Amino acid sequence: MFFPLAGKSADKNPAPGSIILSTDHKFTPTEVALSEVRRQILASYTPKNLVTAVVINRSPDSKRRPVQVAAISNNSLQKKLSARSAIVIDARTGEEIYSQNPDRPSQPASTIKVLTSLIAMDYLKNNSLVPVSNWAASMPRSKIYLQQGKSYYANDLINAVLLASANDASVALAEKIAGSESGFAKLMTQKAREIGASKTICKTASGLTAKGQQTTARDLALIFKEAMEYQEFADRIKLIKTKTSYGKTIRSHNKALWQISGAQGGKTGYTWAAKQTYVGKFSRNGEEILVAILGSRNMWSDIAKLVEYGFNRKEQIRMAAREQDNTITQDQTTPVQPALVVLTETKKAEKL
Repeated sequence: MFFPLAGKSADKNPAPGSIILSTDHKFTPTEVALSEVRRQILASYTPKNLVTAVVINRSPDSKRRPVQVAAISNNSLQKKLSARSAIVIDARTGEEIYSQNPDRPSQPASTIKVLTSLIAMDYLKNNSLVPVSNWAASMPRSKIYLQQGKSYYANDLINAVLLASANDASVALAEKIAGSESGFAKLMTQKAREIGASKTICKTASGLTAKGQQTTARDLALIFKEAMEYQEFADRIKLIKTKTSYGKTIRSHNKALWQISGAQGGKTGYTWAAKQTYVGKFSRNGEEILVAILGSRNMWSDIAKLVEYGFNRKEQIRMAAREQDNTITQDQTTPVQPALVVLTETKKAEKL
């Protein structure tokens, strides 16, 4: 067969009258090579309009479907937590975001020291001297090993209570203010009532296990929310470490400050009866939440899960509210009239 195109022969001695094309040879049939009939068909072909509009009248009474927040299963989160009880609330409004047995009474351990420090800041100046009794010095760890018979500045002891969870400092402050630890515990219970933590009963200034002493996850969150309203408390609780006036370095037990994004401060606790306990505040992207847990066996993992859940839930609620506002605005500003919906039908073109 004769090709009306030039090409190179792959054979040095091709047969007479033939052309052999190499595998990389490219060519396009010229218009001369097209048959007259095919050229006429192509010239006369005009594509059809494949889009057909269908107009439907929608009733003006039809309503928009309300925006709903995507539901996240609390049960799935609960299965991942080791804590006996937990709560997450909005730090500004107090609105509950998540809860698991939030009103179950439990031993508070050192989280109750939030009340101890609040009362100490109310009653004492930073440079007030606080003597250390034998009872205060004999407290078990955690402690900063205060020496019996010596006096220390209230400022140092308050920091020791909040950061290092010092039991000896807690009792020394209690005895300075109320004359005895038991008397101070009554002030703590009264302070809790004023805040709204009605199920909290204090028996010690340190949170060490005592019969009849209790709090709840909800109460802890309320107490910490109130405490963070005090700038002095907020400034102290966010410290990772500080030095006392006599040169001792006090380090925070709150690992969330350097492990969890947005941590603003928190108080840890542990006793055999209470297990691990925690209350703290977190802030991200203009949102603030409070997290409290009691009876945890894996505290830092529980806290991380609750914080992520809390902020994710807040973001869902915020986005849903914004969409709802946009829907309401459109309904109020757009004149009511039948809506036209244009549907399109597309058909495949027939092959030649």
